[in-house]
This record gives sequence, C-alpha cells and structure tokens, in this order.
Amino acid sequence: REKNNMSYVFEGTAAVEAVSDKVEYTEDAIFSKYTYTTTTVKKEGDKLKAAPKSMQVEFKTDRKVPKTGVLFVGWGGNNGATVTAGVLANKQNLTWRTKEGEQKANYYGSLTQASTVRLGVDGNGNDIFVPFSSIIPMVHPNDLVIGGWDISKTNLGDAMRRSKVLDVQIQDQLYDKMKDLVPMPSVYNPDFIAANQADRADNVITGSLKEQLDQLMADIKGFKEKNSLDKVIVLWTANTERFSEIQEGVNDTADNLMAAIDEDEDEVAPSTLFAVASILTGSAYINGSPQNTFVPGVIELAQKHNVYIAGDDFKSGQTKMKSVLVDFFVSAGIKPVSIVSYNHLGNNDGKNLSAPKQFRSKEISKSNVVDDMVASNGILFEPGEHPDHCVVIKYVPYVGDSKRAMDEYTNEIFLGGKNTVVMHNTCEDSLLASPLILDLVILTELFQRVNFKMDGATEYDGFHPVLSLLSFLLKAPLVPPGTPVVNALFTQREAIVNFMRACVGLPPENHMLLEHRVRCRGTLS
Repeated sequence: REKNNMSYVFEGTAAVEAVSDKVEYTEDAIFSKYTYTTTTVKKEGDKLKAAPKSMQVEFKTDRKVPKTGVLFVGWGGNNGATVTAGVLANKQNLTWRTKEGEQKANYYGSLTQASTVRLGVDGNGNDIFVPFSSIIPMVHPNDLVIGGWDISKTNLGDAMRRSKVLDVQIQDQLYDKMKDLVPMPSVYNPDFIAANQADRADNVITGSLKEQLDQLMADIKGFKEKNSLDKVIVLWTANTERFSEIQEGVNDTADNLMAAIDEDEDEVAPSTLFAVASILTGSAYINGSPQNTFVPGVIELAQKHNVYIAGDDFKSGQTKMKSVLVDFFVSAGIKPVSIVSYNHLGNNDGKNLSAPKQFRSKEISKSNVVDDMVASNGILFEPGEHPDHCVVIKYVPYVGDSKRAMDEYTNEIFLGGKNTVVMHNTCEDSLLASPLILDLVILTELFQRVNFKMDGATEYDGFHPVLSLLSFLLKAPLVPPGTPVVNALFTQREAIVNFMRACVGLPPENHMLLEHRVRCRGTLS
C-alpha cells in the first residue's frame, strides 16, 4: 500500500498563540469572541424540525497563574501520600532503579500534563498536536503548595511506607522530606465511616460541629496566609462515607444546614462540614469520594457565595473503561443487556468499603455511569429499560493498592445473536488516581480565571458554581440542578478541549476533516 504522505506532528516546545480577529492578547488577559452554535428541535405533528441556533459569547481569561495551594482531606491516605510524593519526585527530577531498569519521575496519567490536543493543520496538511497545557496558562503541579488534614497523625513519610504504593528506592529518596509533613487534625464521626477505621483516629478535632467548622476555616485561612497563597483549593480524598439522609429542616437549604451545624445535628457528615468551611472561606471544594457530600443545602450555599464545587468520586480505572465501552456499544447499535463488574482490593479504601453502608455509596456512583448512553438510543432500549448491572467489591488485604477489576458485558447483536466481552484490569489504584487529583486542582484553578459575557450581557460572569465541566475526571458527575448528566468519556474530554479553544477564539474540533476527505479540497481561509 502506498505510504500516506501526511503525518502527525508533535510540537512540544513552541508557544501557542491564536491568530484571529476574534482574539486579543494583552499582558493581563486573553479576550476572545466566540459564536456558540447548537441545534434546537421542535416537534410539529409527526415531524421533528431541527434548527441551528447561535449565541455570541465573549471570553476573558486571566493570564497570570496565581500561587495556588491545595489542602487534602485524608492527606495521610494512599492517594494523599502518593500525590505528595509524586510532586516532590518530579520537582527533584528523581530517578530510581527497579527490576525493569531505570525509572524517571513523570506525570503519566495526567490529562493536563501528559496528553495532547490537535491544534490544527500546517501548510503541508500535517496534523499538529500540542501539549494539553499549552493553549491557556495553567498552574504546574510542581508549583502547588500542598497540605491537609487526616484523622491519623502519621507523618507523610511513614504514610508513604504504610501505603506500599511506590518502589522502595523512590520511597528512600523521598522519606526525609516526607517525614517532616504532618497532617492537621481532622473531623471524625464514626457514624459515617466503617468501624474498622477507629484504630487510625488519633488526630481529631474535638468540640461541637460549630467549633469544628470554625477550626477548619481557621486552618484554611492559616494555610493561605502562612504560604502567601493567592488561592486555596480543598479536595476530599478521605474514606468513603455512608450516604447522608436528606432531611427537611436539616440539610435541605443553606440556612437550615447552617442552623443544623449550630444545633449539632447528627446528620451533618464530616465531608459536608469540610465543604461548608471551604465555601465560607472562598475556597473551591472537590469531592473525590462517592458519598452525597453535596446535599441541597451545600449546593445552595455554594451558589449564594459563588464558590465552585465539583464531584463526585475519582474516575480512574474500571468505571473509566465502562464509560468508553458502553458508549462504543450503544453508538455502534449494539445492545448491552448485562454488565457485571467485580473488584477486589486490599488498601484502606477497600477495608472501609467492606462495610455495607459505605459500599452502597460506591455502588451507586459506579452503577449510574451508563444511564445517559442507554437513554440516548430509543431504538435499542424502550423507555425505562436498562441493562442488568451488578457491582461487587471485596476486601482482599494481600493485593494492597493493586486493585483487580473484572467485567463481563453481554450484548444482543444482529438477528438474535449474543456477544460477550470479558475484561481483566489491574488498577494500581493510587497511581491512577493521583494524576487525576492534580488535574482536578489544575483545571478548577483555571476555570476560576475564566469569565464570560453571554449574548450581549454587559457584565462578565463565571461558570455555574457546580463545575460540571470536570466530569471527565469523575465517576458520578455533579451537575447544576435540572441539567443533563453526561458520562460518555469522549464527549466529556472534547467539552474541555473545545472550551479551551473558545477561550482563544478558535473553532471547536468537529472531526469532519473535509480537507482530507474530498477530491476538490478548496482553500481554507
């Protein structure tokens, strides 16, 4: 076969600057004018009438990257220790030997640090790819200031060793720096996490809920002041909690939630208390576990104070693969009828999830991932019809952080046929989650610097406080009330990429590639 003379070209060092009458670069900001186009559909009799609609949007993106700190709830856990070690290893350009040979610190697995985006084509028709982080200025993970809380007072060096995630040689190189990092006391309520966590709880804030809230707010403010930070982002990477009951008069509104904290109500979860502390200090809050931290009162409080929140539950292994495969099956006209997902793991997350109430939180976040894709195809599925979907998680201490995930997909195909796909996935749990944690912090900080004027508005405004644009990184994406949930992975990623392109006045990637597919190519102008 004749070799194609087109190629993919990676430009890893060149600076990206959009050249268009739609964009203006100043010393402080990037201003762009963008035509947002969608299609509206209206049913008239037996016809669906589709019409293109457009809206003019002006973007303003601050170019100065602020000094940013991140506070992890559960800093001494596997994820917190691994993220911290990873950043230190990269800052020092560490190398170490394993049985496979020399290894070098990297940020593989990070959307912002290790992936690329297609920028466009050059004069020879070559596709030009650039680092994801090169289109708009972003904070670099090496520049993050890291701190956090934990119910265990174990220092980060010993926590790193306890987690058994990293190779011994890299642990030995990092230990002296890590041992000097000690978590602040955290909030502990044994009603919300498994009883088997009690032996770790030697570093807890005491007092009433209001006193605990005041302490958390003082911790955030003190961390920001001590490190001369421009902003702080708080991220929950602690144990999965049981679901909170939504109770009228307790957590159903912002005012009721604040009153419930004052009155020491039992149904205020520790994660909710951290979310409230973050919001009241103007710090974005990200929930990396599956519990319903964002009760209606928290969402209303975030809207009232215009502080970003995002969740729920890091999407790093089995669920990420599921969101790819189910999207493929349904979009290819193949009907999934049974999805059975089994996991076993041996880290502290698995130990906590061995309790039924905590497992139920995880089961919910893992099970809902296929809903929007199934609902999109009324040819395959009747209204209300879903595949059988079973999720099992077992605690097996021996495997540690090396989680095993096994999935069986059974599909109906042409003329009554059956198709079965079986997958085995060994997920190094914290090594997959840690880059996503950094991405969540980096993108949240970026989105705080972007403002819009929508369709002739005179004042700039930001995103809805519920940052649904982060859904690529989360199992059960939190979305603004009354808006659709999108779980399809490709769609989630393209939403972020096209948003960044809009910020610099570039059109969205439509993947038509007409210049490569027709005989009379014409001239792009």
